[in-house]
Amino acid sequence: MAADSKVSTLAALSRLSKAGVRMNNITGKSFHVVLIAIPILLQVYFNSSLAYGLMRLFKVEYSVAAPGALIGASNFFELAVATAIALFGPGSGAALATVVGVLVEVPVMLSVCAACNRTRHWFAFGTTR
Repeated sequence: MAADSKVSTLAALSRLSKAGVRMNNITGKSFHVVLIAIPILLQVYFNSSLAYGLMRLFKVEYSVAAPGALIGASNFFELAVATAIALFGPGSGAALATVVGVLVEVPVMLSVCAACNRTRHWFAFGTTR
């Protein structure tokens, strides 16, 4: 095992152990998690669909439309998590909301990615530039 991969493994294990301490903030507030997750789901799917649909309407190439849909729907929760934990602490409602945001956004963005891959043929109109 290379030295870089050992360091990466140790860093990942450290993050997981810290996350385990804060896990009761998520598991103990399941109703709040659902209340946070539903609007995030709706917002990501709406924004990505709108961006992707408009790019198809304007005949933008697929190589631009698919990443554009993902970027347009992203909430950049990574920065929000760091800020919320630094300002309000790991047990705060702000930290809960941002962590739930990451946990919801990642699989949703993967599903948007899969949808873009399945609809690649929508953009087979050729280049018009």
